[in-house]
Amino acid sequence: MRLFITGIGSGLGKALVEEALKRNYEVFALSRHLPKEFEGKIRFYPCDLKRIEGIYNCMEKLLKGLKEINLAILNAGVLGEMKDMHETSFSEIEEVFKVNLWANKVIIDYFIDNELEVEQIIAISSGAAKNCNRGWNAYSLSKAGLNCLIKLYSWELPKTHLIALAPGLVLTPMLEEVMRNDEKKFPSVARIKNSPKLLPEHAARFIFEILPKLKEFESGSFVDLRDFPEYGEYIKLWGVV
Repeated sequence: MRLFITGIGSGLGKALVEEALKRNYEVFALSRHLPKEFEGKIRFYPCDLKRIEGIYNCMEKLLKGLKEINLAILNAGVLGEMKDMHETSFSEIEEVFKVNLWANKVIIDYFIDNELEVEQIIAISSGAAKNCNRGWNAYSLSKAGLNCLIKLYSWELPKTHLIALAPGLVLTPMLEEVMRNDEKKFPSVARIKNSPKLLPEHAARFIFEILPKLKEFESGSFVDLRDFPEYGEYIKLWGVV
């Protein structure tokens, strides 16, 4: 089994690689840096996904000659500064879009251009794509765009099953950054602080466990892990506040 994944330096991406290795996947990863514990265990190529023009070359360096991938997880993402939409510049929005949206287009285009067969593509989305809470500006916009991107590609890739997946609240460095914001100005921050969250390793395990069930959804769908009955059991066992 082969896994391609982006954004493995910390948080959910790192935990997904750890879980994949436990399950004997051969891992191919693009990220800005390689955690020391993965040295010699995975195939890695350093890549800054904000540099859109360089991503295709990174893909070639990492995957050249490969004909088949079982699972691709488009995990890399950035938050951007939480502030009101009126205060957010076009340049700030575009910086978030580069990683959260356009980098994924380049990656999927590489799969198509090189006739690389990919059985399943999971793009890590967010409930923020639908909630559009105050302060989430560029992040919400980019994840809503990602959901649409995955739906659009589902028409063009009939042999690949694509899902935009919201993992729920996962206690990653990104979520910790969110929780440092002003609760009064951004009410969603208080709700997140008071809600149960999964540690990255538990979220990663749950994602791998429900991979077969994801294929029951129409290709191109947006799916929230919190909608699975099993998620409640995970929260009871492993949830932290």
